[in-house]
Amino acid sequence: MNAPERVIFGFHTVLARLRAEPKSVLEVFLDESRKDARAKDLAAQVERAGVRLMRVSPSRLEGLAGGGRHQGVVAMVQANTKKQTLEELLESLKTPPLLLVLDGITDPHNLGACLRVANAAGAHAVIAPKDHAAGINATVSKVASGAAEITPYFMVTNLARTLADLKDRNIWIVGTQEKAGKTLFQADLPKSIAWVLGAEGDGMRRLTRESCDLLVRIPMGGVVESLNASVAAGICLFESVRRR
Repeated sequence: MNAPERVIFGFHTVLARLRAEPKSVLEVFLDESRKDARAKDLAAQVERAGVRLMRVSPSRLEGLAGGGRHQGVVAMVQANTKKQTLEELLESLKTPPLLLVLDGITDPHNLGACLRVANAAGAHAVIAPKDHAAGINATVSKVASGAAEITPYFMVTNLARTLADLKDRNIWIVGTQEKAGKTLFQADLPKSIAWVLGAEGDGMRRLTRESCDLLVRIPMGGVVESLNASVAAGICLFESVRRR
């Protein structure tokens, strides 16, 4: 049985997939009118990977991308079917785990941005529940600028149980809450850490909040009451990176 296929688009996303998993790329469609250096570099990468390249019209690309901002390139790829489990990933780490847990992030744009910032910070994985969460699709891949093809994303059946399993591995579960007593800059943060963020406005669900070892807040000096999830994720992850 053949692996399911999906569409990805955008230069960063397609190039990241070609570099990370060239054998999973089935076809690449490139705007026939593009003769610039960026398009030539992509075409050369496609040729090196031994992937079929098709020069097509902009209207064909629009149809393939479903109206998404494709930048002139679309690829058909095999969906990832054989993945390392979260347990296997944690067993393989040589450094203290740095994880990002998302509870209730349903917007693909937010998920893509969170994957991008997690990759930039060197986080080992992003974790989310199978319910109340966005999955990986073309929009997520495009917003993530290649990070969705590289950063492990685990959707788990029971988030509270997964957090308990992380605790058993001596990974601290640290959640963000606007009413927490200490800011993340004041709190003692462990090296092995899973940062937990809820949806903007709603925050974490009750069970998730009760699973946290520590709650901290991001100090807010203006009139806005909350930050976009990816911005908050960046602040928290890079604070851990700074302390390391």
